[in-house]
Amino acid sequence: MSFNLATMLTESARTHPDRPVARTAHGDLGYAELDALSGRLAAGLRREGLAPGARVAVQLPNLPQFLVAYFGILKAGLVMVPMNPLLTADEIAHQLADSGASLMVVWEGCLEQAAKAAGDVPLFVVGNTAGNAPEGTRPFDGLYDGGGDTGTAPTGPEDTAVLIYTSGTTGRPKGAELGHFQLYMNCTVSSELFGVEDDDVVMAVLPFFHVFGLSGVVNTAVRRGTTMSVVPRFTVPDVLDAVHRHRVSVFLGVPAMFHALTEADAGDRDLSSLRVAGSGGAAMPEALLTRFEDRFGIVVLEGYGMTETASTATMNRPDERRPLSIGKPVWGVEARVVNAAGEELPPGEVGELLVRGHCVTRGYHGNPAATAETIRDGWLHTGDLARADDDGFLYIVDRMKDLVIRGGYNVYPREVEEVLHAHPAVAEAAVVGRPDERLGEEVTAYVALRPGAAATPEELIAHSREHLAAYKYPREVVILPELPRNATGKLLKRELRDR
Repeated sequence: MSFNLATMLTESARTHPDRPVARTAHGDLGYAELDALSGRLAAGLRREGLAPGARVAVQLPNLPQFLVAYFGILKAGLVMVPMNPLLTADEIAHQLADSGASLMVVWEGCLEQAAKAAGDVPLFVVGNTAGNAPEGTRPFDGLYDGGGDTGTAPTGPEDTAVLIYTSGTTGRPKGAELGHFQLYMNCTVSSELFGVEDDDVVMAVLPFFHVFGLSGVVNTAVRRGTTMSVVPRFTVPDVLDAVHRHRVSVFLGVPAMFHALTEADAGDRDLSSLRVAGSGGAAMPEALLTRFEDRFGIVVLEGYGMTETASTATMNRPDERRPLSIGKPVWGVEARVVNAAGEELPPGEVGELLVRGHCVTRGYHGNPAATAETIRDGWLHTGDLARADDDGFLYIVDRMKDLVIRGGYNVYPREVEEVLHAHPAVAEAAVVGRPDERLGEEVTAYVALRPGAAATPEELIAHSREHLAAYKYPREVVILPELPRNATGKLLKRELRDR
């Protein structure tokens, strides 16, 4: 049996060839056009000698070329490795090496860092023509200008379609392998929960390189043959303009976006096309949910997911929801709350949230130890503390890991601490999340300096910024004489959070 996720595009192109799949401020990209371009790209990737299963890294913001790359890679039977455009050269190098990428598609705005990291990996640049592409690189459109379309490669339902990097408890990024059928099921279930029809317009401002944007927005829209209103970067005016201009009906975002939109002046823009919204990436305060719903007159459905669950694992339903909850498991997925011994807990008691079903990753690429630790007997151990109520609604209580969620992005303190420890003046460093009304949490670092050493908070922030993506580096550094520890020498992060 073969199944390729790109079949969704081909089928939607047959049904709605002239319908825009993506509308931007600069024009539209139609379904038939995307189907043809991605087919030619697949042929071009094969001409480059890439065998089925080879990995292709893509570092692009929300641009039509991302869609061409994504579906072309799938059609060629290859594996997409989406990368955050904010990554530094060190971070890019790790993901290229760990994934074994054979080729990289990069936006011109990321080219400086990518070129430092690429080594022998060929770079194809979006934003440069054949006449001005930097030496050693080639223009992206050269991959599909050669024509040809050999059709969609047969892939197995369980074959990896996308390899997305997340971070583990050690802070080392790990590549979660998401399969063709897994992603198909996730977007199919999501589209049904939101009631997405082919005449809807879905806001596409969530980053495509993130699992929420890729699975929740791109795959969901293409699965239903509907249109995406593509906004490359979240700004309130751009989003409101797009809602008004494109008649957006479905808005998916993270709480920081909802907060910004709630506080904004819409002016004379007509936003009456909005009918439903979905929030994920971080917990949404009940007061914010209420303000947004009152302001825009639509329902916000909150859910829960991870990179390892291809986005959505649980969700509130339009006719059945509880504020502050993450809803119930979606169709075909099970969830339970267990104690340290793995025994299921009764309603009201707090334990670790476990998930099982079609949404769960097959594992971490090249990391069987981490896979075995995270997925046991088919159950994904999320590392999040949760409780269930008597009606089966789930509530996230806290995180077992010291995860900081800043504006919907996961920031693992260990990774930031390692960068701070590399500074010659730093003896100890601890990173925690400080509550922030706009972003949910802000990254804050507490540092003790080496005896006789000197460094300012501004210097340490600049050092971190040089080695970490923009969403990871601490915006605040507090220098202390020493960091709090208990009698056994364990660092007391709770005391730092209490500050």
